[in-house]
Amino acid sequence: MVRPLLEAVGLVKNYGHVQALREADFSVGAGEIVALIGDNGAGKSTLVKMLSGASRPDGGEIRLDGELVTLSNPLEAQRLGIETVYQDLALAPDLDGSANLYLGRELRRQGWLGHLGVLDNKAMRAGARTAFEHLGVDLQNAQTEVANLSGGQRQSVAVARSVAWASRIVFLDEPTAALGVLQTGRVLDVVRRIRDRGIAVVLISHNMPQVLEVADRIEVLRRGRRVAQYRAADTSVDQLVGAMTGALVEPESLQ
Repeated sequence: MVRPLLEAVGLVKNYGHVQALREADFSVGAGEIVALIGDNGAGKSTLVKMLSGASRPDGGEIRLDGELVTLSNPLEAQRLGIETVYQDLALAPDLDGSANLYLGRELRRQGWLGHLGVLDNKAMRAGARTAFEHLGVDLQNAQTEVANLSGGQRQSVAVARSVAWASRIVFLDEPTAALGVLQTGRVLDVVRRIRDRGIAVVLISHNMPQVLEVADRIEVLRRGRRVAQYRAADTSVDQLVGAMTGALVEPESLQ
């Protein structure tokens, strides 16, 4: 097993009388794709919120590179090199790919023009081209408005934006939902390229065959707790479904 880069130990989260996480554990190593799976209500979204700074746990610890950290908000997580791509992508449809890549992080011109708030569009387009090329994202024209891109291209822009700023970990929430076969393949290629750059990838997905295709390891949540870990190469869809539903009782250690 890869040495953990990000590790959750015994996370607890309550919403009133509902216990969303019950001493949940999780880990992902640098340059590793870990799929986080579980049925609806298993606690996946809650766990990701804890690990990306969107919500605070009521108990337990989060460690980054072995050091205890407090992720007070998403900006703190981003400062530590952690980025998240949610299902809604959070893209600006009326802006092009390069503008979306730098959304909220715009570059300003040097000198007095920058002090006046003039953006350096040339530098941002050049940076976006480089980022897209490194991930194999083919937009044909990076100045095309996102609203005019295909679903797979929009997803790739959202992923590229996170990777451009992530130095350690990227969380991907259902990155291929509603995509066709060809578009899905291209997005999965982008995911592999992220891993190959040494960045940890956490993939949240309900697509079991896809999980087995792209993940290095799989961690299963059920009723707010991690119940199993698997090496993808040694695992079947039946095992994953059995662990998710409780039909298959196995030790938590890697199978």
